[in-house]
Parts: sequence; C-alpha cells; structure tokens
Amino acid sequence: MSEAVNSKEIREELKAIREDLDFIKGHMIDIDSVLTEKDHIAMKEYRKDKKTGKLVSSKDIRTELGL
Repeated sequence: MSEAVNSKEIREELKAIREDLDFIKGHMIDIDSVLTEKDHIAMKEYRKDKKTGKLVSSKDIRTELGL
C-alpha cells in the first residue's frame, strides 16, 4: 500500500521548521563571548600584570631577539 503524499502538508511543515530555525538562530549564544571561570581568572591575572608593568610587548621581544 502506498501512502499519498500531501504536498500542502509538507510545505506547511517545512514552513514551521524554517520558522523554528529562524527563532533558534536569532537566540543562539555566541560561544566566543562566554567567559569560563578559567577565562575570568586569566583576565584578572592579565589586568594585574598589566597594571604592575610585568608585561612585555611583542615588539620588545622581537627587538631583543633581533627579529
């Protein structure tokens, strides 16, 4: 027995799926914008090192290495 395919139902279902996907895309979180606890600690250490002058610029390193 073959089942008749109702193209109108298929189009309606595809439209609903497309709307759901559009909603999901509009509400997705950009994973690169979320800080983990490890990221937060690293940023805190970076700010501390920057404030105390412990950081060395890449330009200074290249100069020191003669590059």
